Amino acid sequence: MATRPEEQLAKMIADLPAKTGKSLDDWLEILKSQGLDKHKQIRVFLQEQHGVSYGYANQIALRAVHGGTADWNGDPADEIYAGAKEALRPIHDTLMSEIENFGDDVDVAPKKGYVSIRRAKQFAMIQPSTATRVDLGINLKGIEPVGRLEASGSWNGMFTHRVRLGALSEVDAEVFGWLRQAYEMAI
Repeated sequence: MATRPEEQLAKMIADLPAKTGKSLDDWLEILKSQGLDKHKQIRVFLQEQHGVSYGYANQIALRAVHGGTADWNGDPADEIYAGAKEALRPIHDTLMSEIENFGDDVDVAPKKGYVSIRRAKQFAMIQPSTATRVDLGINLKGIEPVGRLEASGSWNGMFTHRVRLGALSEVDAEVFGWLRQAYEMAI
């Protein structure tokens, strides 16, 4: 049984023909012929037009947008957490693991220096701001900042709140609760 993320992703790609009726190369050709090049656009197309489940559609979209080939097995977050920020990756992975359980309508859109997380609206962002801290942007309109849940202020105008995370131990039930609340409000 595949246990490491790379093994799980490789298994998903190997299982594509059995699960979707087409290989990754077949899907990449279809997407190319459709002129689709945005992650969410591709994922929605695969789900709505071809009945591909969210997980498989997401993996096909990632490869189409970031690799364009069947042999790309990377994670866009690999670039964000390269070099001095590498030690922060477990914080990111723990947050993403929880967020992915919220529902099939979560859309993850990696950007150059951060990961945007959307439902109908953007509700969170994970950004390694320094070599020692991940900033978690959260949209919780109408919620008073308290303790670690601080007002975003001038940090990022797209979010109402920010949580500074410098250690994996700081990613706890309280943080997951704020994320869940932001997800539920993003409709």
